[in-house]
Amino acid sequence: MARFDLSHPEWTIIAPRGPGAAGKKTGRPRPDDRKVLNGIFFVLRTGTPWRDLPERYGPYTTAYNRFNRWAK
Repeated sequence: MARFDLSHPEWTIIAPRGPGAAGKKTGRPRPDDRKVLNGIFFVLRTGTPWRDLPERYGPYTTAYNRFNRWAK
């Protein structure tokens, strides 16, 4: 876990309120929401371009697309 990633107690508060919490279970499996959210926080905190998102947060396109969807 990186320095500013969500801790387990923080995640237990956020997880039930997330968009995938009660989502459908068919189709392609969702990427780990916690990992994606940590990646979004990383970009917002550091100001790094989305393409430079470290691999530990998953594909940058997933984080970027989810951030844009949530922002709308």
